[in-house]
Amino acid sequence: MWTPAARAQLARRVQPYATCLTDAEWVLVKPFLPAPAGTGRPRSWPMRLVIDAILYVLRTGCAWAHLPRDFPPPGTAHRWFLRLSRTGTFERLAHALTMADRERVGREVSPTAAVLDAQSARSGGVGVKGVRGYDAGKKVTGRKRHALVDTDGRLLLAAVSPASLHDSRGGAALLAMSRRPWPFLARCFADRAYAGSRVAQASPVATTIVGSAPGQKGFAVQPRRWVVERSFAWFGRCRRLARDHETTVSSAVAFLTLAAAMILVRRLAQPL
Repeated sequence: MWTPAARAQLARRVQPYATCLTDAEWVLVKPFLPAPAGTGRPRSWPMRLVIDAILYVLRTGCAWAHLPRDFPPPGTAHRWFLRLSRTGTFERLAHALTMADRERVGREVSPTAAVLDAQSARSGGVGVKGVRGYDAGKKVTGRKRHALVDTDGRLLLAAVSPASLHDSRGGAALLAMSRRPWPFLARCFADRAYAGSRVAQASPVATTIVGSAPGQKGFAVQPRRWVVERSFAWFGRCRRLARDHETTVSSAVAFLTLAAAMILVRRLAQPL
């Protein structure tokens, strides 16, 4: 509940920007970042400031060239973002924090059930590079984000495809990929777009289709499925994800995964 005491506890006035990491949050993120090399030229910018720059772009949605001068040069911040995304740093961070947050609330570190869904994101505008498609159902030209979350909404896996790709194809790929990082996953809840043999035969994970009740009219919260919709709403607070601005699929996945990881960073860094 937003009481004056809670607002004072969660305030971030000591930081130059609201997106900057606090000391407690930096302690969680630092172990997953590459250590300085033993040879060669020393780093010109602290790694913490580089991460703050990346988080500023993620949360505000600004272009790299429009970074405030308090941060490293745009080229430096962008190069580090590409390096961290290509080496899977954000995925490892999100994976470890998901297990830590599950353990914090008394659950098994590896989930046995998940929720699957997709979200179409409109392209950033005319002339944006990269492969995109047209989602006839949503009438959106851009890319489609496929997300697999646990039953509390923590991101387990993410993928990005052209918006023209059917949900079932992306879902089948995610379930097949889930066996290695989440070996105990046994059941997945999804909507009717994932019905059929393609998803059912993609992995040993059993798929339960959750649909509307017979005779239902208007909006109604669907059991289990609402969790992944809430996760997409959480990710949508990051304005970089309001549209798809990325040239490469790897960058699009990296921003989505980083948004999910930062939710857990803020949650785990709060005092008990």
